[in-house]
Amino acid sequence: MSALEFDHVSYRYPEDDFDIIDDLSFSVEPGSFHCVVGVSGCGKSTVLRLTCGLLRPKSGTIRINGAPIQGQSRCCGYMPQRDLLFPWRTVGENLALPLEIRGGYTKAQRRELAEAALEDVGLAGCAGKFPGELSGGMRQRAAFARTMLAGGGLLLLDEPFSALDYLTRVSMQEWLLEQWEKHRKTILFITHDVEEAVFLSGSVLAVDQTPIRRLSEIPVPALYPRTRACLARPEMAELREELIEMLRRQVEV
Repeated sequence: MSALEFDHVSYRYPEDDFDIIDDLSFSVEPGSFHCVVGVSGCGKSTVLRLTCGLLRPKSGTIRINGAPIQGQSRCCGYMPQRDLLFPWRTVGENLALPLEIRGGYTKAQRRELAEAALEDVGLAGCAGKFPGELSGGMRQRAAFARTMLAGGGLLLLDEPFSALDYLTRVSMQEWLLEQWEKHRKTILFITHDVEEAVFLSGSVLAVDQTPIRRLSEIPVPALYPRTRACLARPEMAELREELIEMLRRQVEV
């Protein structure tokens, strides 16, 4: 059973006269890590918003764990580009928000789960701090922990590291792989950074045309666990250049 399946899905924004997603079908397996790459504005983020129910498809069916997403709760966690931590709430209170909304937890239980999640991402002792007291990387770790607490085995990450400086971004990529290897959630990760996609993915899902009618799956020739040294291998460099050339052709059209 697929963790996520798009079955002939189409979507059109109200202001457009064409479908940005056009009869798209694809699936991802449980526990897999896929990066989605494509040029700006091609509809990558639309795929995630449809998956988490922020948008409703014009036609077709989206299934998570074999069941249509309509009526499912806690089916996935969604992490946008910005961390969106509320500055007036402590880090612990920000993490507890999904539990608060869901209901069924006492305040003490929410606090305990939030503190455990922070410890899991290397932020033990930060529950009482406010977001403004954290670095960019620490805020993204907190946002990831909140996404984990939102529930579900599917995580949708929309360019979560793009606003970070280069060294922090590299560190967060390595950290994210450690988290994935530990929890084995299914991850769909959008990025414009081809090197990031090659380093993180089991296989890359490439958008090679707009509207999106397919996602071309390109296996990454490296096993897990990985270090950044694998990026220097000839086959990895070749894949990186292949993806860059694919994106360049779309920009030049």
